[in-house]
Amino acid sequence: MTMIHETQSVGDLLRAWRQRRRLSQLDLACEAEISTRHLSFLETGRARPSREMVLRLAERLDIPLRDRNALLTAAGFAAVYRERPLDDPALKAARRAVDLVLSGHGPFPALAVDRHWQLVAANDATMRLMAGVDPSLLVPPVNVLRVSLHPLGLAPRIVNLAEWRAHLLARLDEQVVATADPTLAALSAELKRYPSGVSQRPSEDYGGVLIPLRLRTDAGILSFVSTTTVFGTPLDITLSELAVEAFYPADAETGVLLRRLETQPL
Repeated sequence: MTMIHETQSVGDLLRAWRQRRRLSQLDLACEAEISTRHLSFLETGRARPSREMVLRLAERLDIPLRDRNALLTAAGFAAVYRERPLDDPALKAARRAVDLVLSGHGPFPALAVDRHWQLVAANDATMRLMAGVDPSLLVPPVNVLRVSLHPLGLAPRIVNLAEWRAHLLARLDEQVVATADPTLAALSAELKRYPSGVSQRPSEDYGGVLIPLRLRTDAGILSFVSTTTVFGTPLDITLSELAVEAFYPADAETGVLLRRLETQPL
């Protein structure tokens, strides 16, 4: 797959993103309410887009904020979106909100990850489930997909490893296509080299809507379904790339076991 590089012209970048979204010039022109001829001129460099036009096309193409900055820079404009660490004072309220969501989700596991699936924060329930993971996988920055699928991570304890692995890899590959991020592409290639586990019929049928995670622990087998939450309209790159993964009991027994585990020290 062709990756996007900042040294490309704004026209090359626009064309690459349009093709990645599988849109024709006519499709995008209609979405952006401009003529196909004008869009063609922008892509070939025969016309220079205004700042407003770059942002309009980026919005229609659903381009990540950091790549919108690259488009603006390539077009000769200053970047619009700031990127600050989550511990920056300006993001104090956002960090507090994330911490409240994670702690409030207990005794069920929840964690926050960045765009590369690196762990930003986790609640106590999550850390309990990571007990037994090889310490080498828990050296920061911790990649939660690697922890999940690595033979020295959670993989040996995942009852439905083949099913869960396929689910995670499908999500990751969708991100690779959507973002053209080479780090995610390399992570996908790495994870696909890990053992896949034995295929088996799902223990529960959710009609393809949900894929459960069934994890073997000393307390018994825990069964989870999960949801992903992102910030709705962030103007900061860090916030736009932050996601909260929250796990819920898929059965009553799991809920009972998690409440019992909550009383145990980390």
